[in-house]
Amino acid sequence: MNTLLFSVEETNLMCIFDTANREQLIRELEDSHKSIYDPDMHEICHNVIKKLTNMSDENFASIGLYIADEYTWEEE
Repeated sequence: MNTLLFSVEETNLMCIFDTANREQLIRELEDSHKSIYDPDMHEICHNVIKKLTNMSDENFASIGLYIADEYTWEEE
């Protein structure tokens, strides 16, 4: 199991971009990071880049990426 957990905010940020490829996602986040002026969003973006850089492609593939507000639990 992946020990590098992402917060809801970090997950939502990643879902703005194409999440099919970890390296491409990192490049897109790095490009966007340069133009983020909000200190909180800047930090979130920085943290996501760091976590993605430190994880393997296998771990990345095991992450269920979805925007939190769009996910609904199925009743059992």
